[in-house]
Amino acid sequence: MSSPDSAGISVAVDQNEFLAEGASVVDAVLTVTTGPELAAVATPPPRLEILIIDCSGSMGHKRKFENARTATRAALDEIPDGTAFAIIEGTESARMIYPAGALSAPADHTHRTAAKRALDRLRPDGGTAMGSWLALARQVAAGHPGAQAHAILLTDGKNEHETPEQLATELDRAEGLFVCDCRGVGADWAAADLHKISSKLSGGADIVADPKDLAADFAAMMRSSAARVIPELTLRVWTPAGARVRMVKQVAPVLEDLTGRRTDSGAQVGDYPLSSWAAEEREYHLQIELEPAAPGREKLAARLSVLAGDDVLGQGLVRAVWTTDSTLSTRISTRVAHYTGQVELAQAVQEGLAARREGDLSTATAKLRRAVELAAASGHESTAKLLRTVVEVDEKDGTVKLRGQVAAADELALDIRSTKTTRLRSEGS
Repeated sequence: MSSPDSAGISVAVDQNEFLAEGASVVDAVLTVTTGPELAAVATPPPRLEILIIDCSGSMGHKRKFENARTATRAALDEIPDGTAFAIIEGTESARMIYPAGALSAPADHTHRTAAKRALDRLRPDGGTAMGSWLALARQVAAGHPGAQAHAILLTDGKNEHETPEQLATELDRAEGLFVCDCRGVGADWAAADLHKISSKLSGGADIVADPKDLAADFAAMMRSSAARVIPELTLRVWTPAGARVRMVKQVAPVLEDLTGRRTDSGAQVGDYPLSSWAAEEREYHLQIELEPAAPGREKLAARLSVLAGDDVLGQGLVRAVWTTDSTLSTRISTRVAHYTGQVELAQAVQEGLAARREGDLSTATAKLRRAVELAAASGHESTAKLLRTVVEVDEKDGTVKLRGQVAAADELALDIRSTKTTRLRSEGS
């Protein structure tokens, strides 16, 4: 079921509405597409860009720090004029590099030039405590209420100078205040740290193995941020009495669990923030639990609305029909099946790599073998290619075994990119 294209947005629901007798869970994939028409007429709120640069001692190796400064300059040049910006130095604590004595400065020639001079004075020294970096970024974002805030966090190391609990606490405090894209440079950082930050703060994470590639990557991230001119959208889910939402996950273009971000906005109504948008398409997997009905009965399981502020831009319906016909109830929506497999693929990759690091080679082989199967079944060619840097696949019998030597950068690339999904291939493609 889809809504008509309204104001440059379309909303479509893909599901198999037929449930077996006694079944209580219905799955659906919601596809939301925003077009250039909506982007053209949107009135974005004030913008804030925060650049968080790892200045720990290890950044002085392999020209990482020099290239990080070059990348920060490139990002500054891409920030649209008038946009508020701030640069944060990250070590075992956090310090405002620019501006001094204020939360931000407007992007213009004068402030860009002064910010670049401040970067020239930096030297790598100290440790790594990412929670403290995010705490300062949170203070900056809190000082710009109503702004569309975006941060870039660059690191080359592990979060060694604070506890995991400290980072988790700060992530809870920062959630919803700004979007954070993360980059790991080199091959000595921990993918788990960046997964936690980018997932909690609705951003992306990736590896930049060669520091020389940082400038192009930072400039591209800043252009992507500037393209998100559509202010935050909201997914509103209404369910009937006796029903509940078990899960809401973004499944494309990257995996992001939104279930815990629900805020109740009425009786049987919950809102899920979807952050800001460019002209793009995103997909969401919803799972609704409701009371079973007699065979032949139909229920409305959920009404899905996409809102900008209080304005409803599009709607879709999730239905449930109980049947004794197993040919109907066992038919799985191809879209639901595809993205369920994508979630399993990400889990298999991450669990397999974790087992490999812990020396549990049997579990690692089993998990990564399953990942190879899932990547092939879903046409996820980029993940399949990355998997082959970690495992050997016998083309004759499909046997999978771990490689003896794996470059650290290859393992990190597979881990950090495991949450990037591939879209369902069209029939005949």
